[in-house]
Parts: sequence; structure tokens; C-alpha cells
Amino acid sequence: MSAGAGGGSTVERALGSALYADGTAALDTAASLLAADPSADAELARRGEELLRRAWARGWQPADVVRLVRRDLEGHHVRLVSVLVAGESAGYAHLPPRWREQLAALDTEPWRADRFSYATAVLELYRLLARLPALEPVAPPPGAASLTAPVEGEPRTLARIRALLAKAEATDYPEEAEALTAKAQELMARHSLDEAALAARAHGGLAPDEPAAARIGVEPPYETAKAILLDAVAGANRCRAVWNEEFGFSAVVGYEADLEAVELLYTSLLVQGQAAMARAEAAQRAGGRKRTKTFRQSFLLAYAQRLGDRLAATSRRITAGEPTLLPVLAARDVAVTARTDRMFPGATTTRVRGATDAAGWDHGRAAADRADTGRAAP
Repeated sequence: MSAGAGGGSTVERALGSALYADGTAALDTAASLLAADPSADAELARRGEELLRRAWARGWQPADVVRLVRRDLEGHHVRLVSVLVAGESAGYAHLPPRWREQLAALDTEPWRADRFSYATAVLELYRLLARLPALEPVAPPPGAASLTAPVEGEPRTLARIRALLAKAEATDYPEEAEALTAKAQELMARHSLDEAALAARAHGGLAPDEPAAARIGVEPPYETAKAILLDAVAGANRCRAVWNEEFGFSAVVGYEADLEAVELLYTSLLVQGQAAMARAEAAQRAGGRKRTKTFRQSFLLAYAQRLGDRLAATSRRITAGEPTLLPVLAARDVAVTARTDRMFPGATTTRVRGATDAAGWDHGRAAADRADTGRAAP
């Protein structure tokens, strides 16, 4: 028997006993088999790539997998899956939208351990990957014939928006952050209208192109408030967000220009909100009050609600200046709603338990006003 055949036999036995069994006994036995047979290493890696390809076919993307591994396993498992994802993805000529950005965020520093510990960790990872359920896809899997090569760079407007939001996150002056974020918000709204107008002209009227979709991580702590903030940002940018609490993300449906705006603005507002919350907590501690979970939860809920109002007001103001685009925008709203309903026919609206800390609520609303108080403030 060749070394390759022996390695394959070892992997077959190890995976057969460990992947779908609960507890540690089967895992220890399988890890011992793998640790004792170095010729099995290449085949074990190949099986991991097969599990990833099955995950891609079932609607998962790299960030989704890494997010779940980080939540359910440990840091070394994240490094293992990151190296595995990077290696498997390198073989595709075409990748889905946002895939390259997700790959660039991976920590591909190899994890070193003794053979038994390494084999145990790999089996734990594969056990999780083997049990991934199907997700509603937001893009074709990598390598699909329908994928086109990514366009290098990004529109100049998005680069300006990104720079404004980066400055807003970095400044220690609330008034400066307010002005920078308000300007970025206006640029986003105008960019969306420009994209809609270009699409309509390209097709001689109402654009027939379909909305796209993307997943954005919504992770603990205070994930309910974060999901509400993302929903508010999505709604203000003509998108729909559906929160998947079990797997820690929201699927956002909308046209590409609007999805870009949602991703950029949500990420920035979350950073700004967390910084503002830290400052508010410091003031509370200085006044003799201890930091509490209810304060933070109430802060973020108020922050999300108030920002939703203000973002929507700015969007309405910018849109009102382009009355000829109203039919195009109305058609896009219908298309976004229709695709969302097709993707998530079982989605429901859930009532959120109200905030219980008055000080947290007041500080959260104030922080929202500072983060975005454009001229359209109601």
C-alpha cells in the first residue's frame, strides 16, 4: 500500500468516527490516528477544502464561516480556518462581490502545535464545518460562470466618503465628528441618486437590473441594539435588513451603491457610538455611578433609534431635490422589497424590549445627535 493510500485510509477512519459523534472519546481516538500518520496530512487538508466548497455551495462566505468559528470555538481554530479558506479560495479565477475584502481580513498566520493537539483542533473545526446548514445565498459561489472579474478601485465618491468617515472615527471632538459624518451622509444620498439616474438612462427609463445582497456581521455584545442600528442605516439608504441572530449577521438587500453606503456608514457609526458610550460611562463613573449593562443597552438602543430618524430625514431632503427620479426610486423600492420577500419568506418582525436606563437613553440620543445632525434635522 502506498503512503498516499495509507494516509487516505487513516483520514477516512478518523473523519468517519469523529465528525458526527458527540463527546470527546471519538475525537481523541481520531486525533491519535492522524497524529500517528504524517502521510495523512495532505489528504486531511484536502478534505477541509471539500468541506469549504460545500459551505460555499450552501450559501456561506468566508466572513460568515470565520465569524461562526470565532463564536463557537477558539482563537487557534480561527487561524486554522483562515489558512484553509485562503488556500482554497486561491484557486478561483473569479470570486463573488466582497469576497476579496473578506479574504484580505483573514489572519493567515499558521498555528503551531504538537501533532495530537493540531489534529484535535482540525477535527473540531471540521466537525463544525460539516454541520453547517444551508443559508439563503447573497451571491453565486466562487468560480461560478456568471461571475465577472472585479473592477479595480472604487468610485471617487465612495473614496471621499470613506475618508470622511475615517476622520470622524479618529477625532476626539464631537462637533468635528458631527460635521464629517453629516457630510458623508449627504454624499452617500447624492451618490445613490446619481447611480439610479445613470442606470435609468442606460436602459431608457426604469432600470431593469436586480437588487443585490450582502451580509454584515452583527455580533455580541448588545447585538439587538446593533441590529436595530443596521436596520435604521439600511432603511435610510433604500435597503432592507433581515437579522439572523443565530449566526450573527444581517442580510442586507439593495442596489450596489446603496449597499456600499450601508456597509460604510454602519461600521463608522458603530465605532463612533462605542466611543461615545465609553465617554458617557466615564462621566457616569466620575459622578459616582458604576457602569451597568442596562446603561449600555439603553444607550445603544437610543443611539440607533435617533440615528434612524436623522438619517431618514437627510435622505428625504436629498431625494426631494430630484423629483424627476421619483418613479425610478419607487421602482427600485418595489424591487428591493420583492427580492427580500423572495429570499426570506419566513422573516418576521419582533418587538424589542424597551430601554430601562433613563441616563443611558438620554446619553445615547445625545450621541446620535452629535454623530449626525445635518441640516435636515427634524
